[in-house]
Amino acid sequence: MFERLRVRSRAHTSQGGRESSGFRALLDLRSVAGRTLVVELVIVLVLVAAGVTALVLQARSTTVNDARRVTRGVAESFAHAPGLVPALDGADPSAALQPRAEVVRKATGVDSVVVFTTDSVQLTSPYPGYVGRPYTPPPYVAEHVLPQLREGRTVTFELREPAFRSITTVVPVFGADGTPKGAVSVNITVATVDSVVGADLPVLLGGAAAAVVLAVVATLLASRRLRRQTRGLGPAELARMYEHHDAVLHAVREGVVIVGGDGRVMFANDEARRLLGLPADVERRLPAELDLDPATAALLSSGQEMTDGIHQAGDRVLAVNIRPTAPFGGLPGSVVTLRDSTELHELAGRVEAAGRRRWLLYEAGMRIGGTLDMTRTCEELADVALGRFADTVAVDLLEAVTRGEEPQPADRVLRRAALRGAPEAVAGGAGVAAAGSPRAWALAGGHAVLVEDYGVLAEDHGVPGERGNAIPADDHGVPGEGHAVPGDDGDTVLVEGSGSAIVAPLRVRGGVLGLVEFRRSPENAERYGHDDLLLAEELAARAAVSVDNARRFTREHGTAEALQHSLLPQVVPRRTALEVAHRYLPAHAGVGGDWYDVIPLPGFRTALVVGDVVGHGIHAAVAMGRLRTAIRTFSALDLPPDEMLGRLDELVAQTDAECGGYQITGSTCAYAVYDPASGICTLARAGHLGPALVSPDGTVEYPETALAPPLGVGGQGHPFETTELKLDEGAHLVLFTDGLVETRERDIDHGLERLRSALSGDGRRGPEETCRAAARALPAPHPSDDVALLVARTGRLAPDQVAEWDVPMDPSAVAQIRSACARRLSEWGLDDIAFTAELILSELITNAIRYGTAPVRVRLLRDTSLFCEVSDGSSTAPHLRWAATTDEGGRGLFLVARLALRWGTRYTPEGKVIWCELPLTEGAGEGG
Repeated sequence: MFERLRVRSRAHTSQGGRESSGFRALLDLRSVAGRTLVVELVIVLVLVAAGVTALVLQARSTTVNDARRVTRGVAESFAHAPGLVPALDGADPSAALQPRAEVVRKATGVDSVVVFTTDSVQLTSPYPGYVGRPYTPPPYVAEHVLPQLREGRTVTFELREPAFRSITTVVPVFGADGTPKGAVSVNITVATVDSVVGADLPVLLGGAAAAVVLAVVATLLASRRLRRQTRGLGPAELARMYEHHDAVLHAVREGVVIVGGDGRVMFANDEARRLLGLPADVERRLPAELDLDPATAALLSSGQEMTDGIHQAGDRVLAVNIRPTAPFGGLPGSVVTLRDSTELHELAGRVEAAGRRRWLLYEAGMRIGGTLDMTRTCEELADVALGRFADTVAVDLLEAVTRGEEPQPADRVLRRAALRGAPEAVAGGAGVAAAGSPRAWALAGGHAVLVEDYGVLAEDHGVPGERGNAIPADDHGVPGEGHAVPGDDGDTVLVEGSGSAIVAPLRVRGGVLGLVEFRRSPENAERYGHDDLLLAEELAARAAVSVDNARRFTREHGTAEALQHSLLPQVVPRRTALEVAHRYLPAHAGVGGDWYDVIPLPGFRTALVVGDVVGHGIHAAVAMGRLRTAIRTFSALDLPPDEMLGRLDELVAQTDAECGGYQITGSTCAYAVYDPASGICTLARAGHLGPALVSPDGTVEYPETALAPPLGVGGQGHPFETTELKLDEGAHLVLFTDGLVETRERDIDHGLERLRSALSGDGRRGPEETCRAAARALPAPHPSDDVALLVARTGRLAPDQVAEWDVPMDPSAVAQIRSACARRLSEWGLDDIAFTAELILSELITNAIRYGTAPVRVRLLRDTSLFCEVSDGSSTAPHLRWAATTDEGGRGLFLVARLALRWGTRYTPEGKVIWCELPLTEGAGEGG
């Protein structure tokens, strides 16, 4: 201790002397500092010489180019300046231009700005004595420059004359009529260019001097640092310190191995020799020569940096750290430290395994059951367990469960729901769980079964394989004596190379929904143990809850979907001049209340209806059925679309007020009536999306239509408006619900544009093709809202199928109209029913003239039947009554009702229409 204090004291007292001797070391060429300084000076001189040469060459080239650019810019600017040509044409050009030329010369830094006349007379010059004197160009200018000027081109050149060199640009000057007026010459002398180079040389030489000073200072600092690192110690002190460090390295309980830059072991302490089993002569030998395992030898010779790495060396687990020695002032190489962490690693392994189990359960809770789809839920269970808990995962559900039914204790028929990572041997379906098999035990006992050889399961699947050993979970009440199935010798039988498996039941509320098989392949060194049974059961239990929820949803979804389909039209009637196609696409998450309908109306008109009831499920389907029935009932009254929605709105408000349970307020509906005689579609909508109209040429538009609030929202008596659309023959009217164009993730405008793109194109395609194209426009493959879609291609009644007459308000006109109708019926080949039609028309026209108001019109429509329509301006509707035997009148409508298939009244904005329908053959309507 006292010796070390004396050494440190000597080191401090001699520090001042060492600092003063540093300068002497710089002058001594035998010292490291002196040699370093010489090398640095030589490098600085070479760099300065190269820099001067490069500067001169580059500066000359750069400044000459800059001079050419400057002279050209100044010359062109002066030549094209306003007032130059008038000054040249003036009485005294020199007086006008000399001051301007001098201002430009001084402002731009050029040497001269000279204006010449066409006779080479100098009008301006930096030397006043030259003004007015002619200029005799040198041969180079006369031979190369003047011809280009005469052609009207600007010329930049280097002029070389005895004792004079310059960069010159000459620009010709022309008048407004194109006649030459003279030229402008601007030059910069070469002496000015070289002055720029000379100005940079002092900077370069000053930098070189600074570099020399820095080299001296750096060398001095390096010399001082070297002395500091040795602490001013001599060889004896350094040797003593090395011995002390060597003793410390051998005393620590951590292995230390130093490997040199050539890959040979330079040092290994006692602990490293013990941990690695190194021989006594380990120094100066390669790791590959030390009889180590290849992995350990590669680790020692790698030299790659490592922090707390784990390495298996025989039966020991070592914590390894590798650091390079060069960055810390040592020679090239690396130092390897080894610490025996066998016991700590085993404990950490158990903690890590427990953490993996907790994380697996957490991830299972997050990922399983995200949907109400049984198959998807089973696939999520398989995806979570694959790779982390099993090499192969198979999930089978009882057949009754796949149909949404409650599982029964006696059920044994299984259906494969998910399979991940499976070999071909078990890639098929499921089947019946064989009696006495682990699958049958899991179904019967409701607990996981450990299978130490899944050849047992291969037999259960009908795949050939040697029967091994299956162990039910402890205390799980599995039938059979003991907890092991013995082999032929009564002991546990494990087939060589076989893998292990766990069969866990999907158990919920005391019942079993199916099975999940976790398998580890023979290549997996980690086989299942009893600790894994609880984890398998927990995974299966978490998945079982989601599967049961999905099963319940499947049952309710199937019931609601069946109800929904039963309430929708099963067959759409064929209509005159109208082709109709339809789709109903149920939602993936649950049946909604969307519906469509096609309702025949008198006069070959057709009502097209699309609606959307709020909510999902059975309640929505029932509400949809009620609304559809109400619309059917109201349509029998032949109401216009606005009045139809008005009555439906009152019904919705009244129903919600009386029920107090499931509310249907907010439902939407679009009601359109198409008349093939006029080609007009009358539309009203309550909170519903407007239709899409596909023209015969394939263009798609969304026509502006009147919009009212949803049903039950606008208040009692809220008015509804109608919109009339004139449809071309062959156009497609597309009615749809919002599920076709809107999702939670995408805006409705995006969906409408997507639908427009799907419908655009060939306008000649039929309604079914248009319907399929619209269905392909769904924004998601599994929509969250159901979709009702109705596509109608419009036609027209031919002109020869319609006959119309205006009737004067005179009873004598009845006979004329009857005769005209009879002639038209004869032309149509309807002589069989002509008499009946005349009787009906005579009665209706007479009533219109007698009780109605002008104008009175008669219209006949012929297609699959004959419609007779008589309209007038009165809104008073006739009604059928029974006339007494003594009454002289009152039997007209009774006669109409007996002779026609149907009859009725339709109100219009102008009045009313009395119509009746007749069959095209006599006797088809008798008894009606």
